Amino acid sequence: MSEPSTITDPADPRLADYTGLTDVELRRRREPAEGLFIAEGEKVIRRALSAGYRMRSMLLTAKWLDVMADVIADADAPVHVVEPTLAEAVTGYHVHRGALASMERKPLPDAADLLTGARRVSVFEDIVDHANMGAAFRNAAALGVDAIFLTPRCADPLYRRSVKVSMGAVLQVPWTRLEAWPKDIEILRSAGFTVAALCLSDQAITLDELASRDDEKLALVFGTEGTGLAAETLASVDEHVRIPMDAGVDSLNVAAASAVAFYATRPRRELIR
Repeated sequence: MSEPSTITDPADPRLADYTGLTDVELRRRREPAEGLFIAEGEKVIRRALSAGYRMRSMLLTAKWLDVMADVIADADAPVHVVEPTLAEAVTGYHVHRGALASMERKPLPDAADLLTGARRVSVFEDIVDHANMGAAFRNAAALGVDAIFLTPRCADPLYRRSVKVSMGAVLQVPWTRLEAWPKDIEILRSAGFTVAALCLSDQAITLDELASRDDEKLALVFGTEGTGLAAETLASVDEHVRIPMDAGVDSLNVAAASAVAFYATRPRRELIR
C-alpha cells in the first residue's frame, strides 16, 4: 500500500507529471517522449489499471480518498493529496472529477500481430481532433471492432482529452501506428482483409451493399475531418463506400460515420446472437 501524502506547494517536483495539462502542444510533445499519459476520473483510472498499465503516481483531492481506497491499497506508486485549488493551479483547469493518475505507456504492438484472429478492424488516416479520436475508439469498443490502426499523423489516442471522451475505451481496444501509409494496406490485404474506404466517390457502393456481403475479414478506412482520404489511399483500397444521406447532407462527422459503419458491417454471427 502507498501511504497518501499531502502536498501544499504547486511547484513541488513530485507533481511534475500533472503540470500544464491544458497546453496541448506541450502535452503532445512531452507525454509520448516521456512514456506517460494521464488518466482522469475514477472509471478511467480503474480501466487503465485493469488493462495492465502501470501507475507512476496518483493525484487526488481529499474527498476521493475513500472512493479510491482499494486502488490506493494496491498501488505501488506515490499518492499525492491536494486541495482543489492547488490541483487547478498545477493542471491549469478545474479537476472536477477529483482524481488523476499518471500512467506508463506500453510499447505499441506489431500491426501484423493485431490482425491475428481479427475479423473487423479500422484504419484512421490523419485524424487530428482528440475528441473525434476518443469517440471513434468508444464506438469501436462498443461495436465489436477488433483493432484500430492509425496513420503517422493521427492524434495521440492517449492524450488526456481522447482518453476522457472515450471513457477509457482507448485503453481497451488494441491499436498501433502504421509506419508507411498507404503502403501498409498490403499488411491488411496479405492477412485476407477486404479494405474499404468511406468516401464520397462516383464509384462508391453503398454501405448497405457492403454490409450485405458480410466479408469474412473487413478493414474500414476513415479520412481526416476536413479533406477526407488522400488520393493515393483511395487508389490503393479495394472498395469505395458511401453512407446514403438525406436532406442534402453529404457526409457525417468522422466519429459518427464510424459508428454507423461499424454497426452496419458487424459479422452476421454477431447479429443473430
